[in-house]
Amino acid sequence: MDLRVGVSDGVEYIQAKDGRTVAVLIRGDFKDYAAFPPHVDNPAEREYLARGYQLDIEKERHVKAELVPPEAPIQIVLLHREKGAVVKPHWHPLDRHPESPTKQQLLICQRGSVRVNVWTVEGEHLGDRVLREDDMILFCEGHGFEFLEPDTKIIEIRMGPHSGVGVETRPLY
Repeated sequence: MDLRVGVSDGVEYIQAKDGRTVAVLIRGDFKDYAAFPPHVDNPAEREYLARGYQLDIEKERHVKAELVPPEAPIQIVLLHREKGAVVKPHWHPLDRHPESPTKQQLLICQRGSVRVNVWTVEGEHLGDRVLREDDMILFCEGHGFEFLEPDTKIIEIRMGPHSGVGVETRPLY
């Protein structure tokens, strides 16, 4: 699946030769919200947001970035809000199960640095990137990482359920 939805210095889509996205790297200093506007496609959706959330959709285009298309199994949305901004309580019903040949995983570097390597499921190494504080990367296929500094802290967010090591993991080499 091609996950590209915009172009910015703060976002890198790492792709296999056939064009499918294998990883999405988002730098902690990302600021280009207008390059990734919210996925609001029709007047009914605009009205719903304006009425239910008191959101000005034109302003939203400069403070909310949706970095992957709506059909992606894991959604990455960055919000830049001023003090006092409110998102009303809500929940997201599961209307369909995501389609993905692999379980995706989001890795966020909270402090320190970590070298991540990106692989296709076929075993092609697409390169390494270094994550620093507040950087994150969405892995859609193969990956590995090496901690580069003492006291480095990362957060992994992955699709579940998780059946355990050996059941769910597939070594690439």
